[in-house]
Amino acid sequence: MKGKERAKLAAAGCAVGAVNGIFGGGGGMIVVPLLAGTAKKPPLVAHATAILVILPVCLASAAVYLAGGWFDAELFIAVSLGMLAGGAAGAKLLNAISPKAATVAFAAVMFAAGIRMIF
Repeated sequence: MKGKERAKLAAAGCAVGAVNGIFGGGGGMIVVPLLAGTAKKPPLVAHATAILVILPVCLASAAVYLAGGWFDAELFIAVSLGMLAGGAAGAKLLNAISPKAATVAFAAVMFAAGIRMIF
């Protein structure tokens, strides 16, 4: 990877971190198209890499939220158990579907989330 491309991806990563920090998530909706389009990575690589890239961003955001007192331990435990199971199942499923199917499913979820937010 060349320096200019690396700098562009780092700047985009900064924007993704800000989105994740402001909205408490959602960075993957930016990282996946960024990796697939700008970095020319296959869809499955983009999805898998996005998950790993978002981890440190979420940890940094979580530290700020914890320090600010915006944390509900009971809610965290309940939601985390479901997310751990769903995350493991989703990772296995990503390996089992075609890149086209992953892209279509991702677009459908993004579209549904956008519609849900409007209404």
